[in-house]
Amino acid sequence: QVQLVESGGGSVQAGGSLRLSCAASGYYCMGWFRQAPGKEREGVAIMDLGGSTSYADSVKGRFTISQDSAKNTLYLQMNSLKPEDTAMYYCATDRPPCTIVPILQYNYWGQGTQVTVSS
Repeated sequence: QVQLVESGGGSVQAGGSLRLSCAASGYYCMGWFRQAPGKEREGVAIMDLGGSTSYADSVKGRFTISQDSAKNTLYLQMNSLKPEDTAMYYCATDRPPCTIVPILQYNYWGQGTQVTVSS
């Protein structure tokens, strides 16, 4: 049974940092997605169990996805946060291909954790 539980969200000022965690028992592909009010859900970062990663252009150089296999935990380190990063962040998993888009390929989702960045 696939279980995904996110944590680590919160409110920070622009320029600040947060680290999201996802306690996961999932498939080969795992990733972080986000959805801002009134906008479609979008991919943020993807990692496969081999360690390959891909990022949305909007977060490259600021966000880092990583995993601790021993703890079955996926992380998203978010630095230099901007107000436009404000969204509900979700962890998701599924079988290959491990791509950010289309997000419909991901069938297993956590409940989300809110990130709010103020200017």
